[in-house]
Amino acid sequence: MVRVSVIGCGNMGSALIRGLARSGNHTVVAYDVDPDALSAVADAATETTQDLDRALESEIVVLAVKPDVAVEVLPELSLSAEQTLVSIAAGLPIDVIESYTDATVVRVMPNLAAETGDMAGAIAGEDVPTAVPEMLADAGLVVEIDESEMDIATALNGSGPAFVFYLIGAMRDAGVDGGLEPAEAERLAAQTFKGAAETVLRSDRDIGELIEAVCSPGGTTIEGMAVLRDSAVTETVGEAVAAAERRSEELAMDADDA
Repeated sequence: MVRVSVIGCGNMGSALIRGLARSGNHTVVAYDVDPDALSAVADAATETTQDLDRALESEIVVLAVKPDVAVEVLPELSLSAEQTLVSIAAGLPIDVIESYTDATVVRVMPNLAAETGDMAGAIAGEDVPTAVPEMLADAGLVVEIDESEMDIATALNGSGPAFVFYLIGAMRDAGVDGGLEPAEAERLAAQTFKGAAETVLRSDRDIGELIEAVCSPGGTTIEGMAVLRDSAVTETVGEAVAAAERRSEELAMDADDA
């Protein structure tokens, strides 16, 4: 089994630890300076440690900390050319990371659904070792992209879960307003998003065709779709993604100036 160390056990780090642990294909070492953070993932990780040198013994080391913390931690990561450093720090370019290490550097933008094996992840790097996409595939769906596309991927699949949570909440609230109990409305709304997403992934039809398949003439769906099509919802969602992309670009510029 491949030995993977995750440096940082916050929200994303812990989600990745749990996702990898589910597959049973990896020896997962969790490192954090906070004992409470380590305690929270002790049931999933193969090993927890506050000894950084111990964590750096793995073939793959995942740097799962925020960009401002990453630039402070990177000088402490003594890695060889035979190792791979996977960074999930938003906006932190590969060339900046490479200036601190001899390891092969790969940028990844995962998301919180890694915990359940339903992650949407983007990978970038000049020469990505096959072990990295194989590892991440155990946590969900992964695509390899150019690093120049990482800012938009950060906005789309990295920030995207929060946008989807917001929309699920809006549908839940509409259900409650119509008389459903909050718990019932939330389960129905969440499962509807899950089912619709699976349909998109598994169907050969494009999204427009799938919408039309639900819209029976004179039925309920077509009335609701008329409201959506007459609204600014498409533009608003686009603006949310664009705002997240701009912030990723700003983080990259901050990293270059550091």
